[in-house]
Amino acid sequence: MNANSFLVAVRRGCTRTFRRPQLVLPASSSSMVQLCLQSTQPVPAARLPFRVKVTAGKRYAWCACGHSQKQPYCDGAHRTKAPSISPLRFTPEKDQKVMLCACKQTKNAPYCDGSHFKVIFQDVVKSVKGVFK
Repeated sequence: MNANSFLVAVRRGCTRTFRRPQLVLPASSSSMVQLCLQSTQPVPAARLPFRVKVTAGKRYAWCACGHSQKQPYCDGAHRTKAPSISPLRFTPEKDQKVMLCACKQTKNAPYCDGSHFKVIFQDVVKSVKGVFK
């Protein structure tokens, strides 16, 4: 979904239009990410949270760095790509469906607190500024 269709969907109030978009970085930052071997800041894995079913008493490791290929769970990618960021281990109290953060900006890790709206807004602002340069 590009910035124009996002703005149109927001204006219309179409929530069904939103699907988990692929992570698209601006051209200037994508080369920077490729050159950087290790990061100290989390990388957004997706713009929208993951809705997952968790089992009571089972221990989970939520990816806090954003480099895992098995989002929202850790696959150990942080060991080479972000050694200063460790996964958050949690054990749910009951069986339930939860929203786990994918943008990695939540203040209530591992659960989504709506911070992805700020991330999406920042992406839209960057895209709009890029159009008018």
